[in-house]
Amino acid sequence: MSDISVQVQTGEAGFGDYVALLKPRVMSLVVFTAVVGLLVAPVSVHPVLGMIAILFIALGAGASGALNMWWDADIDAVMRRTQNRPVPAGKVQPGEALGLGLALSGIAVVMLWLAANAVAAGLLAFTIFFYAVVYSMWLKRATPQNIVIGGAAGAFPPMIGWAVATGGVSVESALMFALIFMWTPPHFWALALFMKEDYHTAGVPMLTVTHGRKSTRLHILVYTLLLAPVGIACALSGIGGPFTLAVAVVLNAWFVVGAWRIWQRDEVMAEADKYAVEKAVFRFSLSYLFLHFGAFLGEAALKSYGIGGW
Repeated sequence: MSDISVQVQTGEAGFGDYVALLKPRVMSLVVFTAVVGLLVAPVSVHPVLGMIAILFIALGAGASGALNMWWDADIDAVMRRTQNRPVPAGKVQPGEALGLGLALSGIAVVMLWLAANAVAAGLLAFTIFFYAVVYSMWLKRATPQNIVIGGAAGAFPPMIGWAVATGGVSVESALMFALIFMWTPPHFWALALFMKEDYHTAGVPMLTVTHGRKSTRLHILVYTLLLAPVGIACALSGIGGPFTLAVAVVLNAWFVVGAWRIWQRDEVMAEADKYAVEKAVFRFSLSYLFLHFGAFLGEAALKSYGIGGW
């Protein structure tokens, strides 16, 4: 870890603090996309087996969060957005976070292997490794491309869910991966535009810090334009249909318009309305992914009645 000091406060950890270590809000997105990957797969899974598999995917995601909080405790302590997390707040000791993360990682991977198959377990193990080691320990502090490359960690869950059902990967699961992968940069860069000082103080080479906000605005537009075809491709694939295509067109059109508005702004305009446009696009980006994956579920439901799909 870097030389930024962690100001440890006295306090006793409660159950909620250990839950917070697992990043439950991030876990909710992981769980949802994994469930969608499992349910839209062409092979049905027994409900009990499916719930068990999702439980261990969630544990794996939580393990990644705990390992990330252990490693990033120094920079979390100086960022307003993260300084109240359990480790920098002194409620959970770094060693406890590390131990919990490692223990949950082992349990999640082994149990998913036993409950489902080796492919799903292998993908989960690689996801944990990628997030904790490749992203947290290396990319995050080394390059402004941290979010671009590191976004792969959050893109694997639907592929894992698909693998639970099918025992492998496919074009459809790869497209779901690509959708999250391409969504991640504009989503986080929109946040970085109004949280720049946090990243600057912590010494994290976010694009806003290394290249400035003007360049970040252009990158948001470019990546959003690249994201839109992926969303349409998902809708035209085996997991899509007319309903999914309609949703994809609306969501991606709105996202592109939002990115265009961000690109047209400068810091004077942004400061004047306290980054209202940037915050609105960031909030929409959260809904974007949930609605896209919700559309996949909706299309699957329509197919079950013989009225969905291509």
